[in-house]
Amino acid sequence: MVMPMTDSLAPLEHFVQEKMGETGLPGLSLALVRKGEVVWSRGFGFRDLERGLPVTPQTLFGVGSVTKSLTCLALLQLQERGLLDLEDPVDRYLPLPVRPPGEEPIRLRHLMAHTSGLPALGYAEATIRHHVGTSQRWFPISGIEDMLAFLDQAQPWLVASPGERWFYLNEGYVLLGAVIERVSGQPYPDYVRQHILQPLGMTRSGFRPDDVQGDPDAAIPYVIDREKRRTRSAYLFGGIQADGGLISCAADLARYVAMFLAGGRGPGVALLPPDMLCGMWQPRVPIPFWRRGLLGPEPAVFYGYGLQVTPDFLGETLVGHGGSVLVFTAYVGFVPQRGVGVALLANGSGYPLNQMGAFALALLLGADPWSVPALRAERLLDGLTGVYETYRGTMRATVVRRGDYLVLEMQDGPQEQAALLVPQGYDAAGLDPQRPRFVTLAAARWLPVEFTRREGEVDLIYERYRLRRVGRL
Repeated sequence: MVMPMTDSLAPLEHFVQEKMGETGLPGLSLALVRKGEVVWSRGFGFRDLERGLPVTPQTLFGVGSVTKSLTCLALLQLQERGLLDLEDPVDRYLPLPVRPPGEEPIRLRHLMAHTSGLPALGYAEATIRHHVGTSQRWFPISGIEDMLAFLDQAQPWLVASPGERWFYLNEGYVLLGAVIERVSGQPYPDYVRQHILQPLGMTRSGFRPDDVQGDPDAAIPYVIDREKRRTRSAYLFGGIQADGGLISCAADLARYVAMFLAGGRGPGVALLPPDMLCGMWQPRVPIPFWRRGLLGPEPAVFYGYGLQVTPDFLGETLVGHGGSVLVFTAYVGFVPQRGVGVALLANGSGYPLNQMGAFALALLLGADPWSVPALRAERLLDGLTGVYETYRGTMRATVVRRGDYLVLEMQDGPQEQAALLVPQGYDAAGLDPQRPRFVTLAAARWLPVEFTRREGEVDLIYERYRLRRVGRL
């Protein structure tokens, strides 16, 4: 049952609208799950700007790499049926042209956890960017034979032995999709539909053009440039499947999230035993994002099988995955011990949906969303931007945010100085909100940069200058 908007969720609605406006996202669909039930769902903005059509919870979007968890779920189902083992070498099923130098082969589980030793080779990035007109580079990969040919010269690109190191590898999931086809005897889209989508009642989800084209509630994909101009695009149907090709809606993805929270069960059906399902979010390898620990830097995020794991999200374990095909973005996340989850989809690349999902999950947990480190850092950095002046306006500088950094720009005669300000310490979330300190490079040496906030004023110490904020950008 979908419940109406409540005062407790009003901050989420305001946050979503603000971030969509800041980044130019045309439309977004969101659903919240608690204890197996959809407690709130909402469409924001437009699925079709030109026609003025709104987004609904049933609006279809591409989900990108959220698909990877379905691929891993399918492999675990096949293992449960005794048709394969995750310890199997990949070359038991495919003539893999890349062979590690040691004795350890690349196994199915290595591809599932992105630990094959191969860094990202960029086939999907090139395919998507060529399709939407932002790049001329393209490889005509329409199936597994084309992918094996693409990988034929990748041997020298190996960086690590299997299992040693995390490298996100879309190409590996294309291989896994082919393994599913050869073991099950079904095309990948058919297997997923029969064994995952249909049992969960995800009737508006699929992979083929016929699943979307002609649907009256399908989102138009848009390319968003730096000036937030939106250009109508098209989606690459069929060119990407097991690594990121699912088309779905917030209502269906909420059912998918509810299945994880229910230990692998859907409406009257069990997709996987709970112990096997939980293995999907067992930390297999650290992702190279670090946080401040008691003894120094420590991993903040891990990868399981098709899912990322954050062990300390407001004191809880957060499981989830994002997806992007440039013109569509998505995120699913859930907190297993607390039984809450979120699904988001958008028709463009704008504000990070994982951070929007973190905001929503914090509210579901009864916590302050601004205590989430990424959101706290974002708010702190935004609070330092503006126009600054030295004594009596003798010099002027601007401070703008660029992702997780600040950039200070100052005119010095005919030349303009630009300094990249890096948060001092391990991350921006750990900055002192009253005296946030940064560093930059000048003359090949570290230069400290210090802000001071008090009584509504913000001062900045940069090299020989003290500047005071006199306006906002």
